[in-house]
Amino acid sequence: MSIFSNIGFPGVVLIVIAALIVFGPNKLPEIGKALGETLREFKNASQDIMNDKPKKKQ
Repeated sequence: MSIFSNIGFPGVVLIVIAALIVFGPNKLPEIGKALGETLREFKNASQDIMNDKPKKKQ
């Protein structure tokens, strides 16, 4: 998560406030859940690809 390391706490607060204004408090949990599931699937797929690499012959 090196992308978020440069934002800092004030930046995160601004992003959360903007998200509340744009999506509303009722829609944010659904968006967060969908984002979490997407990231989990991407991580699992990445790990599967890394595990499927053929080993080098010596």
